[in-house]
Amino acid sequence: MPIRILDDKRLSTVKYASFVNIEKAIIEIRQAFPQNEDIISTDSEDLKAHGYSEWSSINVNTLPVAVAYPQNTMEVSSIARICHKWRIPVIPFSGGSSVEGHISAPHRGISIDFVNMNRITAFNEEDLDISVQPGLGWVDINTWLRTQGKNLFFPIDPGPTAKIGGMIATNCSGTNAVRYGTMRDWVVNLTIVLADGSAIKTRRGPRKSSAGYNLNGLIVGSEGTLGIVTEATLKLAVIPETFSVAVVPFENICEAVSAASKVIRSGVPVAALELMDKSLMEMINASGVTKPQEWKEAPTLFLKFSGTSASINDNINRVKEIASAAGAQSFEFARDECEQELLWSARKESLYSILALRDEGEDVWNTDVAVPMGRLADIIDASQEDAKRLGLNVYIKGHIGDGNFHERWRVHALKLIKCKLDPYWILNPGKIFDL
Repeated sequence: MPIRILDDKRLSTVKYASFVNIEKAIIEIRQAFPQNEDIISTDSEDLKAHGYSEWSSINVNTLPVAVAYPQNTMEVSSIARICHKWRIPVIPFSGGSSVEGHISAPHRGISIDFVNMNRITAFNEEDLDISVQPGLGWVDINTWLRTQGKNLFFPIDPGPTAKIGGMIATNCSGTNAVRYGTMRDWVVNLTIVLADGSAIKTRRGPRKSSAGYNLNGLIVGSEGTLGIVTEATLKLAVIPETFSVAVVPFENICEAVSAASKVIRSGVPVAALELMDKSLMEMINASGVTKPQEWKEAPTLFLKFSGTSASINDNINRVKEIASAAGAQSFEFARDECEQELLWSARKESLYSILALRDEGEDVWNTDVAVPMGRLADIIDASQEDAKRLGLNVYIKGHIGDGNFHERWRVHALKLIKCKLDPYWILNPGKIFDL
């Protein structure tokens, strides 16, 4: 039996601000920043855009009451302090891409949008790190590094519209997860604003430090429930000498999963390993978003290789042998950068293909599961059977090689931490768990 760290009955019971008090808080925020007329908005379109996304699966009926647009940590701190005073929920918002986690305001409150906090604040080439605000995208970082002629990049690559704030909040990964891990592995330090408006830095000095608790590890993945990230220093990686991409269709999902498992177990250093099912490949062809490329409509593995030309050729040959033995129908790999973009386009455009072809009135729900590698084919079969029974169309894609769970005993420990850092439960309430 796991130790029961915290009983639900001991959790704080909170009462959020009335609409009257929220209006008072909005006035107070405006008065705190007389020089910024656009510091807060109650426009109906703004509220709708900050309540849910096109593919939100939960809480599409409740919107925030207002949206704040701070420009720096000090302004975020002031807004948080006012919300803390009036017991108003605070919902951080950076990109709203809803690829790793959905935006939601189940208790209304004030959304803090970081669209105006989208700058690079420091770049240390010798230390291989860069400091940025939460409204900046990972694509923007890599574009800036490229225009500066730097042989560096930020390797975590979820959806192209994802911003650093949301990536930290969800501990996101991307197609490069097999080689480069998740967001947590690339954070040097964070500046965060706590529920009461106080601002702290999670760590200073060297990357390797055992001085005190690992606050980075606590904040990354907490989905804005413990603090609001206003700046992050991130590690950078050296760009490999060259890249290549391979696309490998199979007769059925079991063969595709078997090949992927054997690739991982063989130790071949692939940079990315992705799986897409037959239904999704059919959808991509039907949408035409990757024309002129036409895809075999079969369960397909997408692989990315990086390193020297010699090592890539060797790794491609090793994977080709494994895939052929597992029943691969064909093995297509890119010979130049243009072909790489073309072959990888199906993976990046998959969600948008579904959105483009949905019927009027249809909702798209985006969610994640994680299972041990040996059960991957089983969960795909079970999901497809459940969807068919419920009359739903299901399209399956995902990274092979990363996944996470929240065990029940850990949730109780997390609630205890939450209650200490946010006793009024105002930071993104309803995320991870509710009262």
